Amino acid sequence: MNAPFRYEITDQVATLTLDHPATRNALGPEVRDALADAIRDIQRRSEVRAVVLTGASGHFCSGGDLRNIAGAGLDNQGWHGRMHGVHEWLRALIMLDRPVISAVDGAAFGAGFGLALAADYVIGTPRTRMCVSFLRVGLVPDFGLFYTLPRIVGPQRAKELMLSAREVGADEALRLGLLAELQPPDQLQARARAVAASFVNASPMAVSLVKRAVACGGDLTTQLELEANAQSLAMGSTGHRDAVQDFLAKRPARFQWPA
Repeated sequence: MNAPFRYEITDQVATLTLDHPATRNALGPEVRDALADAIRDIQRRSEVRAVVLTGASGHFCSGGDLRNIAGAGLDNQGWHGRMHGVHEWLRALIMLDRPVISAVDGAAFGAGFGLALAADYVIGTPRTRMCVSFLRVGLVPDFGLFYTLPRIVGPQRAKELMLSAREVGADEALRLGLLAELQPPDQLQARARAVAASFVNASPMAVSLVKRAVACGGDLTTQLELEANAQSLAMGSTGHRDAVQDFLAKRPARFQWPA
């Protein structure tokens, strides 16, 4: 039997693939542990400049493994500890100092929806279906959705999606900003890799500072101070100096977003 998760590094891009067709790539214990190990490994590898997060066999992730949940036999304290274990690596993924691209084909339901939104840039296909499905089984959203979803669609729409537990198709997901773009299914992986590969030549410091500034939030005064601190660091970086020299010498820019 094939492993339900694959972790590969090619040309400075790490690809994390959920691959358990029988459960539509549900987040069972083995997959969660493998994701946690991969994210910890990426944090240690400075040569990895971007991450692609995806699912195999026509689906991204159907959510939590309900059979495992039903058989866990945990009390309130046990579930609290288990959630904290997930949050340790989920926080690391959301705050990773390198860009994360989700390539979402088919279902991204429940925790799978939360996992998709942990990325910085989400690419879908016309077959993409998203759902905050937790209320269907008497639960509240997890996998960071209380943090990520309102920041993308606003509090009112986030509450509507959470409380209705309705399915969102690809076109609506694009309108709401849940998806950044749509690609044909047979081009999804290539496009995700192209977006990830474009960051190989970006300034690591600038990328990290952008992600941190956006994640922190705060009022105007706090954000302007954060902006000043971040820009002063970026101004002294090798990435900035090299980019200026390329510009003055009329050389092509090293960072090029893929067309």
